[in-house]
Amino acid sequence: MKITKAVIPAAGFGTRVLPATKNFPKEMFPIVDKPTIQYIVEEAVAAGITDILIITNRGKGLIEDHFDRSPELEQILEKGGKTDFLNTVKGISELANISFIRQKEMKGLGHAVLKAKGFVGNEPFAVLFGDGVIISKEPAIKQLIDHYGEYGKGVVGVKKVPESEIHKYGSLKVENLHDNVFACTDMKEKPQTKEEILSLYSILDRCVLPPEIFDILEQTKPGIGGEIQLTDAMREIAVKEGMVAVEFEGKRYDMGNKFGILQAQIEVGLEHPETKEQLKDYIKELAKTL
Repeated sequence: MKITKAVIPAAGFGTRVLPATKNFPKEMFPIVDKPTIQYIVEEAVAAGITDILIITNRGKGLIEDHFDRSPELEQILEKGGKTDFLNTVKGISELANISFIRQKEMKGLGHAVLKAKGFVGNEPFAVLFGDGVIISKEPAIKQLIDHYGEYGKGVVGVKKVPESEIHKYGSLKVENLHDNVFACTDMKEKPQTKEEILSLYSILDRCVLPPEIFDILEQTKPGIGGEIQLTDAMREIAVKEGMVAVEFEGKRYDMGNKFGILQAQIEVGLEHPETKEQLKDYIKELAKTL
């Protein structure tokens, strides 16, 4: 089955980067000249996704405005003969069929994904977390979609994380199938002791889920932090039916983290045709003073 729908949870408060996020969505933080959320939407579109639901909450209207038309700005650009900018601005509103729904109560990632039940219907769908940007040759979510087609099971995108950091993420029980593909048969959300660590592989920002996840989420009790955890619902599938874990190719930037934001700005800026040479020169000069 071709996967054409994606859900992007973007309702978090962004507490790790306060005070910047007090009145500004972290998903709108720019990386050179595009906001975080646009990179994620473009990744989904490049993977063949045509319909996207972005889950927001109060105070995130800027995200909706970004993907809407801007007649006044377009008129100014057209009158000024700035065709390239005009086409860029128009193109944002034409990337995909994008809709929005609000998570009115902050009850966790699982609760946010459950809000997409009516949008998804009875078909598999992609989930791309709203503060995780992955730069890769092949879209990270497409790497997962391809393996969903191969195995017919839910797929999670994973990377190894340092043991000192695993308590911030989830730990997976995995067994290598081939290359960068693993069978996943158990999960533990934010393990707090060494005994709870199943491996150093953790889910990072991308997954492809079967529609059965919604029935499970409706029955999932609050877990870590008193929230409905998506990992707890996925664990039920992993234990009963098994899932697939793919160590995706690409560089991940955590845009809900101060250092991740700086990394993205610098590393993407070093590849951007309009900034790379000037930025290289600047960094070389700056390095002499460190």
